[in-house]
Amino acid sequence: MRSSNQERSGGTGTADGGQPGYADRVYRSAAGVIGGVLLLVVAGWLGGDAVVRGSGRTPWLAAAALLLVVPLVVAFTVRPAVYAGAERIRIRNPFRTVTLPWSAVDQVRSSYSTELFAADRKFQLWAIPVSIRARKRAVRQTNRARAAGDEPYGTQGLRRRPNRPSHPALGGSGGDTVLSWADQAVAELRELAGQHPATDDQPPAAPRVRWSYEVIVPAAVGAVALLVLLATGG
Repeated sequence: MRSSNQERSGGTGTADGGQPGYADRVYRSAAGVIGGVLLLVVAGWLGGDAVVRGSGRTPWLAAAALLLVVPLVVAFTVRPAVYAGAERIRIRNPFRTVTLPWSAVDQVRSSYSTELFAADRKFQLWAIPVSIRARKRAVRQTNRARAAGDEPYGTQGLRRRPNRPSHPALGGSGGDTVLSWADQAVAELRELAGQHPATDDQPPAAPRVRWSYEVIVPAAVGAVALLVLLATGG
């Protein structure tokens, strides 16, 4: 199973003035979503059982722990996503959502994590985790195919098919270089940013940042309640 995936939606959002806002590309970690759902199931099972069948202070402790844990699990596993549109990019991280036009993007890079630079600010792209293992696997597949004189996708005996750039400008070498999913996503984001360079007569707009209070507030309430219950326990 691939650790990440790229979704393509049929509809688009709208920006100011009725222009297309967010296009069809949505990047998110499939492994993160699946892991988060499993954690939520386990937490709900154990915590719910403690709330229903517990005695004394146990139900209150379990309820406070669930109020703390559930928002954090959702924030770090299910919530992260990157929406790449025709005019702008929206980065949904665990505790905040950042929206900025492509003209404001200076660089997108991927080393041990995926990062976007705009002016003097750096934003992590939680939805596009870097897998060194997947990167090495893509290099091995490319090298084997080139040694055999075949196309990378013609290589036999491989259960996974990493992505490859559709154009040499995206990092390909004549269209025969296989990329891991994260590197392919970064290449596509770089291409979109390169199509909208900043101009001197119109400085790039500042990023819009919205904090995810729907995650922060319940987690903070749960943490305070849990600390109070533990501090006052006999």
